[in-house]
Amino acid sequence: MKSLFMAAGLAAAALLNLGNAYAETPVAKAEKPVHGEYRDWRVLGVSHRTEKNTLRAIVGNDKAIEAGRAGKINPWPDGAIIGKIVWKERPHPNWPSAIVPGEFAKAEAMIKDSKKFPETGGWGFGHWEGDKLVMNTKEQSAECFACHTAVKDADYVFTIPALP
Repeated sequence: MKSLFMAAGLAAAALLNLGNAYAETPVAKAEKPVHGEYRDWRVLGVSHRTEKNTLRAIVGNDKAIEAGRAGKINPWPDGAIIGKIVWKERPHPNWPSAIVPGEFAKAEAMIKDSKKFPETGGWGFGHWEGDKLVMNTKEQSAECFACHTAVKDADYVFTIPALP
């Protein structure tokens, strides 16, 4: 009788293991790209460019948000990435005096890396094409940097963090 219980126990254990062998294996979550996924970043600030008729949500990666909250933005730390999501402005359809985002225009980025971008104040400039961050050419970056020299004393960043 003992051997019958032993055999039944081994058979049950074998069936459980066989079931586990065919159990659905969870797929590992793909690692997020280092500079992609700006859509998941938190808001660092906002701006309204009246000369361009655009609204911008300025977002940051974790490093930028931490620096903004701590007030450690002059200089911004290496590794901080600031994204600028740009829409054309339009009046709210039910509240004409309110300006709201209209058509999406572009998403731009500033990447702080003092060693990699010394000629542009430690900032690299780029833009997103879908989920891929594409760095600007040297000429495009020089054009961006020329505007940002107006805020040299703010580490070349126009954004004023508006974080609680």
